[in-house]
This record gives sequence, structure tokens and C-alpha cells, in this order.
Amino acid sequence: MNTRPFGPDRRQVSEVGLGTWQIGGSWGSVDEKTAREILTTATEEGITFFDTADVYGNGRSEQFIGEFLRTHAKDVFVATKLGRGSDPGWPENFTAKNIIKHTEASLKRLGLERLNLTQLHCIPREVMAEGSVFDTLRDLKRQGKIEHFGASVETVEEGLLCLEQEGLASLQVIFNIFRQKPISKLFAKAKEKNVSIIARVPLASGLLTGKMRATTTFDESDHRNFNRDGASFNVGETFAGVPFEKGVELSQKLSTMKPEGMTLAQMALRWILDFDAVTVVIPGASRPSQVLANASISKLPPLPKDLHSKIQDFYTDEVAQHIRGPY
Repeated sequence: MNTRPFGPDRRQVSEVGLGTWQIGGSWGSVDEKTAREILTTATEEGITFFDTADVYGNGRSEQFIGEFLRTHAKDVFVATKLGRGSDPGWPENFTAKNIIKHTEASLKRLGLERLNLTQLHCIPREVMAEGSVFDTLRDLKRQGKIEHFGASVETVEEGLLCLEQEGLASLQVIFNIFRQKPISKLFAKAKEKNVSIIARVPLASGLLTGKMRATTTFDESDHRNFNRDGASFNVGETFAGVPFEKGVELSQKLSTMKPEGMTLAQMALRWILDFDAVTVVIPGASRPSQVLANASISKLPPLPKDLHSKIQDFYTDEVAQHIRGPY
């Protein structure tokens, strides 16, 4: 597993991480045995970056990771998030008192004395702009409760706003072949400030595996069912904001571009890692075999330049017009 430097202190983390939304239960049921196998397989493959959030399964994801860390490798870099939880909810979550409360709760569930990274979890733009949430995070860093802080954002404009904050270590953004705007609008500024980019939704909720068809159905509890049109949260978090049927059509067209011997998912993940502004990509997994497949991307060579050009043209000509939601 190749590593890349994270944040201003340049600590090395695996370039392929593990997103743990599924373990929290937001993609249907992942039982405890499978959750533990996913975490174990990840560390065996050299994955050292786990991304979670207090809202994933109402703390379930953090609890699984905390239990895992008590008996397994201690060199895992745990990135959690706060701000989307239901206790006390919006907008009270963003007071200094409640940011501290949520931080303490995450520390307890994870069994840690200090969080490697806490991220503001897609909070309102006006809260970011007002800025006091960052003052609270800086205070928590001085107190030793957190090592780094960052922000998970929905739009490029929010990302640029956060980059003005002193001490910001990372930005987590939706970035995949179907969502390419950060390349031209955000990456250069982040590199200039040594702010790491964490790429989430890298496979567009599974569309970029090429395995879905227009007739594919999802469990009632799966966000790909209940949020496919943004009914519960930002539509961009599900299928990257592309309407499902159109996304299936686009993924099938994209499959014709993949190099011989490479799957569409491998091409999509390798494409992300070809951008040096990206520190880590965080695909999720609902079974250990998916962890193995994701980790293998680190061993693949960069995609040819002409393929990058074709993918960029494909996005401009075929995809961009269909993206919905804040971007």
C-alpha cells in the first residue's frame, strides 16, 4: 500500500482508506461479524486511514472501530466527523458547548484520548462563514483533545471558505469521474496551503462499478433507495447527484473506455489517485472482498494521459449537465 503525506505535519497515511458509513448501517445491514472482518482485512492490506462520523448508525460505526482498536493495530489514523447528529440537532449542534460534547462522545466511543482528525460534517455555509466553530476546534486542539481538524463540504465555494481558516488540515469533498469540478476550482489552493483532500463517494454510490442496471433495486434502509432524489439529505451524496437511470447509462458508456484487464471500478479509483492533490480516497465496503478490491488500486500504474483527456471530455459533454444538488 502506497502512502501520502497528510496535512501540515505530513504524517504518512495509506492512499486508499476505508469509509465506514456502511458499518454504521446506512446502506442496509452489515452484521457485527462482517464489520469486524472488514476492519481486519483493511489493516491486513495496509489501509491505515479509517473515515467515520458520529452520525453513522448513531455512533455504531465509531463503536465498532473503537472495539477493533483495542485488540488490533494502533497505527490506524481515525478521521471522524461531527455536526449531523440528532442530539441536540441543528442548529444547536454548532455551539461551542455542543461541539465539545460531541467530541467527548466520539472520544469515548473510539476509546481514544485524542482524535487524529475531527471534521465539520457538511454544516451550513453561514455557520462556516461566521467562523466561531473553527475557534472551538482550535481550542480543542490546544487542549490535546484533537490532533487535527478539517471540514467535509458539499460545494467548492464552501471548500474555498474553509481554506481561509488557520490550522485547517483537510477538506473532504465528493470527487469522482461524475464530479470533476474540484480539479479546476479547489485543488491548487489546497496544495498551496498543505491541506489534504479526502475524496468521498469515489464510486458514485456504486454506479462507477458498472454493475448496476436500471432495474437494480435497493433495500428500504439503503440511502440509494430513500435519498436518490435528495429527499433526506444532499442529493450529491447519493449517485453523485446524477439521476439513477442516467447514471447507469453513463457508466455503461464509460465502461467502453477502461483499459484492458481493468474493471470500471479500478479505473474510477485509479483516476482519483492520479491527482496529487488527493491524499486519500475512502471507498466503503459492505464485505471483505470489496476491501481487497479497493486496496489493490494502490498497486496499479497511473492511467494514460490520453485516457485522462477522454474522461475529462466525457464529463464535460455527457455528465455535467445532469448533476443535481449543491456543487
